[in-house]
Amino acid sequence: MFEKREYLVKRLDGDYAYLEWIEEPTEELKCVARALLPEEIQEGSRLIYEMMEYTLTAE
Repeated sequence: MFEKREYLVKRLDGDYAYLEWIEEPTEELKCVARALLPEEIQEGSRLIYEMMEYTLTAE
């Protein structure tokens, strides 16, 4: 998947983060290993997933 998607970090749980796809908030949360995400994320952070990489958005 190479399309750009925006996610909201809904929950951090140990080594995993649960992300909500902003365009489809009713979809099931996506579970992602925190090792694949920027270190500075916290609950409420917004991420962009593009070209198989997560980056923190500057709001």
